Amino acid sequence: MIGARSQDEFVAARRQDWQELDHILLEGGESLAKKDGAAISRLAALYRSLCTDLMRARAARYTPDLTAYLDALAARAHATLYGAEPFRLPDVVSFFTRDFPRALRQNARFFAIACALFFLPSLVGIAGALASDEFAAHVLPSSVLQGMAQMYSEGLSGRDAGTDTGMAGFYVFNNVGIAFRCFATGVLFGAGSIFFLIYNGLFTGTVVGHVMSVGHGGNIWTFMCSHAPFELTAIVIAGGAGLEMGYALVETRGRTRIGSLRRAAPSIVRQVLGAAAMLLIAAGIEGFWSPSGLPPPVKWAASGVFSLLIVLYLALAGRSAEEAPR
Repeated sequence: MIGARSQDEFVAARRQDWQELDHILLEGGESLAKKDGAAISRLAALYRSLCTDLMRARAARYTPDLTAYLDALAARAHATLYGAEPFRLPDVVSFFTRDFPRALRQNARFFAIACALFFLPSLVGIAGALASDEFAAHVLPSSVLQGMAQMYSEGLSGRDAGTDTGMAGFYVFNNVGIAFRCFATGVLFGAGSIFFLIYNGLFTGTVVGHVMSVGHGGNIWTFMCSHAPFELTAIVIAGGAGLEMGYALVETRGRTRIGSLRRAAPSIVRQVLGAAAMLLIAAGIEGFWSPSGLPPPVKWAASGVFSLLIVLYLALAGRSAEEAPR
């Protein structure tokens, strides 16, 4: 009963738990990520008991030194349990060398579906626009088609630095917007991701096909070849993550929809962040390298190297860690 025991009796009865809590906090640093499941569970239980002790100490009007000690201990435990993890460079390295490619491989089924939903309509768009102007006109407004044809009517001779910088910013905004729609609309049980993957694939293919049909295919392919491996791969990764999100909302495996989505969230977030990084790389290449006056063979050679590196990275990075027990 509060107030029925002296402060000395209270401290003697509770000291062991406080010391154990302090020991858990100090062990391996005050980071939750460095503690195992048993330690985290015990830490949470001791923290709840400490909050009760602190309330009792205040109610009984124990000495300020004691309440200050309990306050400080409770603040450390709360920060460990609920505080945001500090930024650490090794975590960023681990993300790109292990977590992101592993998450994508674990979602290989939806990634493959996303590739089919994007690239097959692209091929249809290219073939249709090459075969018929009416096909292109049914997909896109004539003003858009004429603007694209005009844009690639002249060879690539480079731009001034200011224009390159401004266009790189535009590409970041535009590409992230496309990828975001392909991902975020997956919340509509995957239907939104399916629509935007098909739409963007058909749009891209139709533009390329139309520009080729008016005789400027070499220019548009040379412009696209270097950044497309990053950009298009990132878009289908984002779309695949959206499909995974939609599937988690449909196939809940006995959980609530929120619980099912929460279970899939770590994998989805890793794929989206990885896709965002690839889009930034694509925007940098598209802004400064793709429109430059470098000879086409140089750009195509770079495209081959980029494509090979992306395939090897996504297929092999983190695979040794994947095999090791965690």
